[in-house]
Amino acid sequence: MGSSGINAEYMGFPTGFMDVVQIEKTGENFRIIYDVKGRFTVHRITASEAAYKLCKVRAVSTGPKGVPYIHTSDGRTIRYPDPNAKVHDSVQLDLATNKVQDIIKFEVGNLCMVTGGANAGRVGTMVSREKHPGSFDIIHIKDSQGHIFATRLGYVFSIGKGNKPFISLPKGKGIKLSIAEERDKRLGVKA
Repeated sequence: MGSSGINAEYMGFPTGFMDVVQIEKTGENFRIIYDVKGRFTVHRITASEAAYKLCKVRAVSTGPKGVPYIHTSDGRTIRYPDPNAKVHDSVQLDLATNKVQDIIKFEVGNLCMVTGGANAGRVGTMVSREKHPGSFDIIHIKDSQGHIFATRLGYVFSIGKGNKPFISLPKGKGIKLSIAEERDKRLGVKA
């Protein structure tokens, strides 16, 4: 069993958001991701998608002898990154080589997933950013159903350019249903 490029033999090995888990005996690949209720879920993915993961850039800095590097949300330090990678952007990381394949900019119009708060697990397009000096910046997100919701900047994780996600999404596609819609879906009522 492997987890995001690490060969983890024992069952209690920790995994986190966006980690890829591969089971050699069955040849299955999974990604750890949030469902619309904000719970971690194990989402089955293809072998080609299991070759990479997305990481949010937490910090960009310069090390000894002027070596630039970035720190990511999963605790990695990547030396000599693309100079266009800024804080809050997401990077597509090749798990075999630990190299950055692509950068998803943290900007209005890009697809994102909420990773904390009451809206954890919801997916939508970034509509606007409210800056609040001395407090938390607020991001407004619109899902594919047209519902607009707001969350803190630190809870937003870019997962795609425009409307195209870089990862496959679990069932529900990150769209939160109202209690009545959920009931109707569960009972099989045709609206």
